[in-house]
Amino acid sequence: MAEETIFRKIIDKEIPADVVYQDELVTAFRDINPRAPIHVLIIPNKLIPTVNDIEAEDELVMGRLFTVAKKIAKEEGIAQDGYRLIMNCNSYGGQEVYHIHMHLVGGRALGPILLS
Repeated sequence: MAEETIFRKIIDKEIPADVVYQDELVTAFRDINPRAPIHVLIIPNKLIPTVNDIEAEDELVMGRLFTVAKKIAKEEGIAQDGYRLIMNCNSYGGQEVYHIHMHLVGGRALGPILLS
């Protein structure tokens, strides 16, 4: 049932990526199309297609996404000034790869998100 995604290939080192962090639960790598000076994707190593597919047993890995985001933000020197964490869900939410991922973006003022 697990679908092969480009993120799975990055986790398995089948295709190159600028990996900034990897452990048994998550992998983080620089986005190839950055929207800010710092743009890192943090993904669970387990395939979870969308936020809607998260189960109770995924709570540890979901928490790890946030602790890794904090660690990377500090290492990249953006923790003090601030950064944004974004997760998209399904097509209307802007999700393009169906392997959940958190965008860590920062390195400049991002401004407010307008939801109109």
